[in-house]
Amino acid sequence: MSLRDLSCMNFELIASIIAVLSFLGLTFLILRKVPELKEMPEPELSFLKKDLRKKIREKTKEVLKENTHTLEGILHKVLSKIRILSLKVDKKVSDWITKLRSRSLMRNKNLDNYWKEITSSVKKKKDDGKQ
Repeated sequence: MSLRDLSCMNFELIASIIAVLSFLGLTFLILRKVPELKEMPEPELSFLKKDLRKKIREKTKEVLKENTHTLEGILHKVLSKIRILSLKVDKKVSDWITKLRSRSLMRNKNLDNYWKEITSSVKKKKDDGKQ
């Protein structure tokens, strides 16, 4: 083993030891603090008091009730356009598949003709050789 290989192995060993020790240290700190975290009360959001949250919910419900017909209309238009787009894509893919099938059939016919020509030429050579 060369000196370079040994230094690379030493570096990997040191890095592995540091990673394991760091993980163990973090685990120890977290386990020490878990009981204290359980005893702490949950903080209340200062900018969203309960009254304000309730008002926001009520206002949102009112707006949604008033605008449901417009939202449904927009949703209907969007879904219709998506449906049309998917049908166009389906038609395009179907055309591609049809073209690929026709190309494949043409290639198979050409390949069959090629092998027929070869077999006929081989037979002619055999016949010419016998005569």
